Amino acid sequence: MKVLTITVVVLAVLFIAADRIAVHYANQQAAQLVKEKYGYANSTDGRMDVAIEGFPFLTQAAGGDFSHVALTAENFYLDTTGNRQGGYLNVARLQLDLHDVRVASLTARSASADLATGTLTLSYKDLSGVVTRLARSGGPLQVSQAPGSQGQAARIKVSGAALNGEGTLLAQGTELTLTVPGAEGAGSVWTVSLPVGVNFTAARATTDGVEISLVGHQVGLGSSGQRV
Repeated sequence: MKVLTITVVVLAVLFIAADRIAVHYANQQAAQLVKEKYGYANSTDGRMDVAIEGFPFLTQAAGGDFSHVALTAENFYLDTTGNRQGGYLNVARLQLDLHDVRVASLTARSASADLATGTLTLSYKDLSGVVTRLARSGGPLQVSQAPGSQGQAARIKVSGAALNGEGTLLAQGTELTLTVPGAEGAGSVWTVSLPVGVNFTAARATTDGVEISLVGHQVGLGSSGQRV
């Protein structure tokens, strides 16, 4: 009985170790695929993590079903749709939670998820930088919270030596549109690369930055030429 108990414990430890090694490798491979497909790690200080939740991983992998996969990207940038000089916009953080993910095979580079939820956060420091660069008003502009965010339009306050007023950051579909009355040069549009089926649903100005909600149903994840 003692030998049997020791054997069971050793096998359990080996299984757990193998499971954790496998999930670590899978997380790294998934993160690399996301980097290649969506370009979230396009800055020198960017960070991209994928975490396959749940235990044991090997059992989920064998069935090709994963209950929860978390994707986190930090400090990457977006370029304007018109590629305006100085129009890049830094994204502080993108958090995407994929629920009920299905993979056709262990070697597949595509998958689907029943539900995706998440948030995209823009800091006021980064928004201040892009407004200053695009407005060309002759001095730095400071972006801060303004009351009145409604639906998919976040209200922001813009202040500086040459301009004091309010604007909006509209999050619709997969696009972010910045409008600042009195500084029309600051009006720009950025497209965020998101999995097919994921779209912005709400935007609000908080004390720390603009927080944008994302939701998607029957989400496609893959490696084909289309946006997936």
